Amino acid sequence: MSLINTPLKPFTTQAFHNGAYVEVSDKDVLGKWAIFFFYPADFTFVCPTELGDLADQYDELQQLGVEVYSVSTDTHHVHAAWHKESETVGKITYFMLGDPAGVITNNFENMREGQGLADRATFLIDPDGIIQVMEVTCEGVGRNAAELVRKVKAAQYVRNHPGEVCPAKWEEGAETLKPSIDLVGKI
Repeated sequence: MSLINTPLKPFTTQAFHNGAYVEVSDKDVLGKWAIFFFYPADFTFVCPTELGDLADQYDELQQLGVEVYSVSTDTHHVHAAWHKESETVGKITYFMLGDPAGVITNNFENMREGQGLADRATFLIDPDGIIQVMEVTCEGVGRNAAELVRKVKAAQYVRNHPGEVCPAKWEEGAETLKPSIDLVGKI
């Protein structure tokens, strides 16, 4: 079942953010674009490479009005310890949400059954709290944050230009499509 066009479900959790513990809820997400970036566990192998790559793109995402929330079923305390110990994870300045009870992970239907771990998944939420983009990959396949930025730009473009869509490999400034009967069979 796809979660595209479904609303963000309520949650409240503790997070590690910029050297402090903070509370984050679904109410903090509404009104802006948000990325929920799920990963299986702290102190692992593929996860820090993805989180570091996302940290490298965070300034651009912020310029696009996007907040980032990484999520695993670890606690906010474990996130803080990993942030302190790993050079790669130490450059993260976005929110690292603890989800030890699995509320957020289950809200996104992203829990590995019987394991208590999140799947490797990304969800883009629009300012109305609606899921616009989702991607789930297998354990060993890391994501590309530059591609995520491209998808954010495309989703924002489509939201701001009703009646237009972004074709494959669309980049900001490139031509879009206006679906109509005239295009059927011509692409």
